Amino acid sequence: MPEWLVLTLAMLAACAVVVAITLLRARRAPEDEDPSETPDVIEYMTMWIGVVYAIVLGLAIAGVWEARSVAQDHVQAEAQALHEISERVRVYPAGTRDRIREDVNAYVGHVVTTEWKAMADGDGVTGRGDELLRRVRVDVTDYRPASDFEAQAYQPLLDQLAAADQARNARAESTGATMPGVVWFGLLVGAAITIGMVFALQIRRTARELVLAGLFSALIAFLLFLIWDFDAPYSRGVTASAEPFLRLFPGVTG
Repeated sequence: MPEWLVLTLAMLAACAVVVAITLLRARRAPEDEDPSETPDVIEYMTMWIGVVYAIVLGLAIAGVWEARSVAQDHVQAEAQALHEISERVRVYPAGTRDRIREDVNAYVGHVVTTEWKAMADGDGVTGRGDELLRRVRVDVTDYRPASDFEAQAYQPLLDQLAAADQARNARAESTGATMPGVVWFGLLVGAAITIGMVFALQIRRTARELVLAGLFSALIAFLLFLIWDFDAPYSRGVTASAEPFLRLFPGVTG
Protein backbone atom coordinates (compact mmCIF):
# COMPACT_ATOMS: atom_id res chain seq x y z
CA MET A 1 0.00 0.00 0.00
CA PRO A 2 1.48 3.41 -0.97
CA GLU A 3 2.60 5.55 1.94
CA TRP A 4 0.51 8.53 0.83
CA LEU A 5 -2.57 6.30 0.99
CA VAL A 6 -1.61 5.12 4.49
CA LEU A 7 -1.22 8.74 5.59
CA THR A 8 -4.57 9.73 4.08
CA LEU A 9 -6.38 6.84 5.72
CA ALA A 10 -4.74 7.56 9.08
CA MET A 11 -5.75 11.21 9.00
CA LEU A 12 -9.29 10.41 7.90
CA ALA A 13 -9.59 7.76 10.60
CA ALA A 14 -8.40 10.18 13.28
CA CYS A 15 -10.94 12.79 12.13
CA ALA A 16 -13.74 10.23 11.96
CA VAL A 17 -13.08 8.89 15.46
CA VAL A 18 -13.02 12.34 17.05
CA VAL A 19 -16.13 13.54 15.21
CA ALA A 20 -18.02 10.29 15.92
CA ILE A 21 -17.24 10.35 19.64
CA THR A 22 -18.11 14.04 19.86
CA LEU A 23 -21.48 13.53 18.16
CA LEU A 24 -22.25 10.47 20.29
CA ARG A 25 -21.37 12.38 23.44
CA ALA A 26 -23.56 15.29 22.35
CA ARG A 27 -26.55 12.99 21.91
CA ARG A 28 -26.12 11.45 25.35
CA ALA A 29 -25.46 14.73 27.14
CA PRO A 30 -28.17 16.05 29.50
CA GLU A 31 -30.51 18.68 28.08
CA ASP A 32 -29.47 21.26 30.64
CA GLU A 33 -25.69 20.80 30.19
CA ASP A 34 -23.94 24.04 29.28
CA PRO A 35 -20.70 23.49 27.28
CA SER A 36 -19.54 27.00 28.12
CA GLU A 37 -19.21 26.09 31.80
CA THR A 38 -15.99 24.13 31.46
CA PRO A 39 -13.91 24.56 34.65
CA ASP A 40 -10.90 26.79 34.28
CA VAL A 41 -8.60 24.09 35.64
CA ILE A 42 -9.56 21.75 32.79
CA GLU A 43 -8.78 24.43 30.21
CA TYR A 44 -5.47 25.10 31.95
CA MET A 45 -4.54 21.41 32.00
CA THR A 46 -5.56 20.97 28.37
CA MET A 47 -3.37 23.86 27.33
CA TRP A 48 -0.29 22.52 29.14
CA ILE A 49 -0.81 18.96 27.95
CA GLY A 50 -0.94 20.27 24.38
CA VAL A 51 2.20 22.36 24.89
CA VAL A 52 4.19 19.51 26.44
CA TYR A 53 3.10 17.05 23.75
CA ALA A 54 3.97 19.55 21.00
CA ILE A 55 7.49 19.83 22.45
CA VAL A 56 7.82 16.04 22.54
CA LEU A 57 6.64 15.74 18.94
CA GLY A 58 9.07 18.44 17.84
CA LEU A 59 12.00 16.69 19.53
CA ALA A 60 11.01 13.35 18.00
CA ILE A 61 10.78 14.84 14.50
CA ALA A 62 14.14 16.58 14.94
CA GLY A 63 15.69 13.31 16.16
CA VAL A 64 14.54 11.14 13.26
CA TRP A 65 15.42 13.85 10.71
CA GLU A 66 18.91 14.14 12.18
CA ALA A 67 19.29 10.34 12.02
CA ARG A 68 18.26 10.43 8.37
CA SER A 69 20.80 13.19 7.66
CA VAL A 70 23.55 11.27 9.45
CA ALA A 71 22.69 8.17 7.42
CA GLN A 72 23.09 10.19 4.22
CA ASP A 73 26.44 11.48 5.50
CA HIS A 74 27.61 7.89 5.94
CA VAL A 75 26.75 7.15 2.32
CA GLN A 76 28.58 10.28 1.14
CA ALA A 77 31.67 9.47 3.20
CA GLU A 78 31.81 5.88 1.94
CA ALA A 79 31.37 6.87 -1.71
CA GLN A 80 33.97 9.64 -1.44
CA ALA A 81 36.53 7.34 0.19
CA LEU A 82 36.09 4.70 -2.50
CA HIS A 83 36.36 7.36 -5.19
CA GLU A 84 39.63 8.57 -3.66
CA ILE A 85 40.97 5.01 -3.72
CA SER A 86 40.02 4.63 -7.36
CA GLU A 87 41.75 7.90 -8.26
CA ARG A 88 44.86 7.62 -6.10
CA VAL A 89 45.91 4.22 -7.49
CA ARG A 90 46.79 5.94 -10.77
CA VAL A 91 50.43 5.97 -9.59
CA TYR A 92 50.49 2.17 -9.40
CA PRO A 93 51.41 -0.13 -12.28
CA ALA A 94 48.65 -0.70 -14.84
CA GLY A 95 47.85 -4.27 -13.76
CA THR A 96 47.54 -3.39 -10.06
CA ARG A 97 45.68 -0.16 -10.79
CA ASP A 98 43.12 -1.84 -13.04
CA ARG A 99 42.54 -4.70 -10.59
CA ILE A 100 41.87 -2.33 -7.68
CA ARG A 101 39.55 -0.19 -9.77
CA GLU A 102 37.65 -3.22 -11.02
CA ASP A 103 37.16 -4.48 -7.47
CA VAL A 104 36.05 -1.03 -6.28
CA ASN A 105 33.55 -0.83 -9.15
CA ALA A 106 32.29 -4.33 -8.37
CA TYR A 107 31.71 -3.34 -4.76
CA VAL A 108 29.94 -0.10 -5.68
CA GLY A 109 27.79 -1.93 -8.23
CA HIS A 110 26.74 -4.43 -5.59
CA VAL A 111 25.93 -1.66 -3.10
CA VAL A 112 23.73 0.43 -5.41
CA THR A 113 21.72 -2.56 -6.62
CA THR A 114 21.57 -5.69 -4.48
CA GLU A 115 22.61 -4.28 -1.11
CA TRP A 116 20.53 -1.12 -1.36
CA LYS A 117 17.43 -3.18 -2.09
CA ALA A 118 18.24 -5.42 0.88
CA MET A 119 18.50 -2.37 3.15
CA ALA A 120 15.21 -1.03 1.80
CA ASP A 121 13.61 -4.37 2.72
CA GLY A 122 15.03 -4.10 6.25
CA ASP A 123 17.59 -6.89 5.86
CA GLY A 124 20.68 -4.74 6.39
CA VAL A 125 23.98 -4.99 4.54
CA THR A 126 24.92 -8.20 2.77
CA GLY A 127 27.71 -10.69 3.28
CA ARG A 128 28.60 -10.36 -0.39
CA GLY A 129 29.26 -6.66 0.15
CA ASP A 130 31.61 -7.48 3.03
CA GLU A 131 33.44 -9.94 0.79
CA LEU A 132 33.84 -7.44 -2.04
CA LEU A 133 35.17 -4.74 0.28
CA ARG A 134 37.56 -7.27 1.80
CA ARG A 135 38.84 -7.97 -1.70
CA VAL A 136 39.59 -4.27 -2.17
CA ARG A 137 41.41 -4.27 1.15
CA VAL A 138 43.55 -7.21 0.08
CA ASP A 139 44.37 -5.52 -3.23
CA VAL A 140 45.53 -2.35 -1.50
CA THR A 141 47.34 -3.77 1.53
CA ASP A 142 49.15 -6.62 -0.27
CA TYR A 143 50.80 -4.39 -2.84
CA ARG A 144 54.43 -3.53 -2.16
CA PRO A 145 55.38 -0.06 -3.43
CA ALA A 146 58.22 -0.25 -5.92
CA SER A 147 59.31 3.41 -5.63
CA ASP A 148 59.24 6.31 -3.22
CA PHE A 149 56.45 7.89 -5.26
CA GLU A 150 54.27 4.79 -4.86
CA ALA A 151 55.19 4.56 -1.18
CA GLN A 152 53.94 8.10 -0.61
CA ALA A 153 50.54 7.09 -2.02
CA TYR A 154 50.34 3.84 -0.03
CA GLN A 155 49.45 5.24 3.42
CA PRO A 156 46.78 7.66 2.12
CA LEU A 157 45.20 4.71 0.32
CA LEU A 158 45.08 2.77 3.59
CA ASP A 159 43.50 5.78 5.30
CA GLN A 160 40.80 6.03 2.62
CA LEU A 161 40.17 2.30 2.86
CA ALA A 162 39.73 2.58 6.63
CA ALA A 163 37.35 5.51 6.10
CA ALA A 164 35.27 3.48 3.63
CA ASP A 165 35.13 0.54 6.03
CA GLN A 166 34.13 2.78 8.92
CA ALA A 167 31.41 4.44 6.84
CA ARG A 168 30.09 1.06 5.76
CA ASN A 169 29.88 -0.11 9.38
CA ALA A 170 28.07 3.09 10.32
CA ARG A 171 25.67 2.58 7.41
CA ALA A 172 24.99 -0.96 8.61
CA GLU A 173 24.24 0.24 12.14
CA SER A 174 21.78 2.91 10.93
CA THR A 175 19.79 0.58 8.68
CA GLY A 176 17.05 -0.19 11.19
CA ALA A 177 14.61 2.01 13.07
CA THR A 178 16.11 4.73 15.25
CA MET A 179 13.22 5.35 17.67
CA PRO A 180 13.07 2.99 20.69
CA GLY A 181 9.79 1.22 21.39
CA VAL A 182 9.32 3.03 24.69
CA VAL A 183 9.42 6.36 22.85
CA TRP A 184 6.73 5.18 20.46
CA PHE A 185 4.65 4.10 23.44
CA GLY A 186 4.96 7.58 24.91
CA LEU A 187 4.09 9.25 21.61
CA LEU A 188 0.96 7.15 21.08
CA VAL A 189 -0.23 7.45 24.67
CA GLY A 190 0.44 11.19 24.57
CA ALA A 191 -1.58 11.49 21.36
CA ALA A 192 -4.51 9.65 22.94
CA ILE A 193 -4.39 11.87 26.05
CA THR A 194 -4.03 15.09 24.04
CA ILE A 195 -6.94 14.25 21.75
CA GLY A 196 -8.94 12.94 24.72
CA MET A 197 -8.66 16.31 26.42
CA VAL A 198 -10.68 17.76 23.53
CA PHE A 199 -13.72 15.97 24.93
CA ALA A 200 -13.06 17.45 28.37
CA LEU A 201 -13.72 20.87 26.84
CA GLN A 202 -17.25 19.75 25.93
CA ILE A 203 -16.88 20.46 22.23
CA ARG A 204 -20.21 19.33 20.83
CA ARG A 205 -22.35 22.19 19.56
CA THR A 206 -21.25 23.83 16.33
CA ALA A 207 -19.89 22.53 13.04
CA ARG A 208 -16.94 24.87 13.45
CA GLU A 209 -15.93 23.16 16.69
CA LEU A 210 -16.22 19.75 15.06
CA VAL A 211 -14.04 20.83 12.14
CA LEU A 212 -11.38 22.21 14.46
CA ALA A 213 -11.39 19.06 16.57
CA GLY A 214 -11.09 16.91 13.45
CA LEU A 215 -8.24 18.99 12.03
CA PHE A 216 -6.42 18.87 15.38
CA SER A 217 -6.57 15.08 15.47
CA ALA A 218 -5.58 14.85 11.78
CA LEU A 219 -2.55 17.05 12.46
CA ILE A 220 -1.38 14.77 15.26
CA ALA A 221 -1.90 11.74 13.00
CA PHE A 222 0.17 13.44 10.28
CA LEU A 223 3.04 14.27 12.66
CA LEU A 224 3.12 10.71 14.01
CA PHE A 225 3.19 9.40 10.45
CA LEU A 226 6.03 11.80 9.66
CA ILE A 227 8.07 10.44 12.57
CA TRP A 228 7.36 6.86 11.48
CA ASP A 229 8.29 7.69 7.88
CA PHE A 230 11.68 9.16 8.84
CA ASP A 231 12.37 6.50 11.48
CA ALA A 232 14.03 4.03 9.05
CA PRO A 233 16.58 6.07 7.04
CA TYR A 234 16.97 3.56 4.19
CA SER A 235 13.56 1.95 3.80
CA ARG A 236 10.69 4.45 4.11
CA GLY A 237 9.54 7.70 2.56
CA VAL A 238 12.30 10.31 2.32
CA THR A 239 15.18 7.84 2.53
CA ALA A 240 18.92 8.26 2.33
CA SER A 241 19.91 8.04 -1.31
CA ALA A 242 22.57 6.09 -3.17
CA GLU A 243 23.09 9.17 -5.36
CA PRO A 244 26.68 9.83 -4.09
CA PHE A 245 27.75 6.41 -5.41
CA LEU A 246 25.99 6.98 -8.74
CA ARG A 247 27.49 10.47 -9.10
CA LEU A 248 31.09 9.47 -8.33
CA PHE A 249 30.89 6.17 -10.24
CA PRO A 250 28.61 7.00 -13.20
CA GLY A 251 29.60 3.97 -15.25
CA VAL A 252 29.00 1.37 -12.55
CA THR A 253 26.12 -1.11 -12.74
CA GLY A 254 25.29 -4.08 -10.58
